[in-house]
Amino acid sequence: MAGGESDDALVRGALQTPCGPLGITLRGGRLVSLEWFPEWPVAGARSPALVRIADQIRAYFRDPGVRFRYRLDLSASLFCLRVWGALLTIPPGQTRTYGQLARQLDATPRAVAAACRANPCPIVIPCHRVVAQDGLGGYGGGRSPALLAVKRCLLRHEGWHG
Repeated sequence: MAGGESDDALVRGALQTPCGPLGITLRGGRLVSLEWFPEWPVAGARSPALVRIADQIRAYFRDPGVRFRYRLDLSASLFCLRVWGALLTIPPGQTRTYGQLARQLDATPRAVAAACRANPCPIVIPCHRVVAQDGLGGYGGGRSPALLAVKRCLLRHEGWHG
């Protein structure tokens, strides 16, 4: 692998985005996770794969219609993978409710919400496009003001006016 990275070594970096600092974790050049407000510094490790992913995330913040093109290293249940696949069909600037996705997937809204919470790669797998029937809902497994501000930021960036 380029840069002397082993196939199982974790590489971490972070970048500042318009919605806050975003941590990036790779294994063997594949994206493992994206994390808002990482515990490591924004000036993190550098690798060719990290630079490519960071460049694509920057491109998303210039154009929310950008298609991410890199390999993921995800470990999840089949149900989570089904939900995440459904999230990928929601166009930028549009939202679906947990209930709408639940009906589409023959599941419950809580199960859909749990799969969204388990999403390790926000933005790439756009769980921010899922909202509650009566409001914004949660984001990133919680309802903290910081995480909800990120969700609003992403939705507004994509042209959502809800």
